[in-house]
Amino acid sequence: MKKRIDDFNERRVHLSNLSDEELKARFWSLASEIVEPMIELGRKNTTPSIERSVLLRMGFSSLEAKEIVNGVLENGLIGKGVGHVVYKFSKEKNISVREAGLMLIENKYWDEVVNLFSKEGAQC
Repeated sequence: MKKRIDDFNERRVHLSNLSDEELKARFWSLASEIVEPMIELGRKNTTPSIERSVLLRMGFSSLEAKEIVNGVLENGLIGKGVGHVVYKFSKEKNISVREAGLMLIENKYWDEVVNLFSKEGAQC
């Protein structure tokens, strides 16, 4: 087995003159560079299966999740994220996420939900 060459001191030279605050700022800047493409992929690429999976983790059954996802698809809100749609509706109604999802399954509130997202435009 090869022994790892200890080159830490050489690799840290460009960071040695930075203060703790500068190091922290550099860390978060690099972390953003790494994470931003993943966030962008998540915004642009989703499927009903992924969205159902999100709802399962929010406590809905697979049958409930399927109905909610179908409603989101029918109302053209898939790009907002199904979990986001349910969460935002729950906040608007001041009810639990579960209650909001169950209300959407009843097919009575989709106009309200669509208006929630359309009245805010890009502020979703």
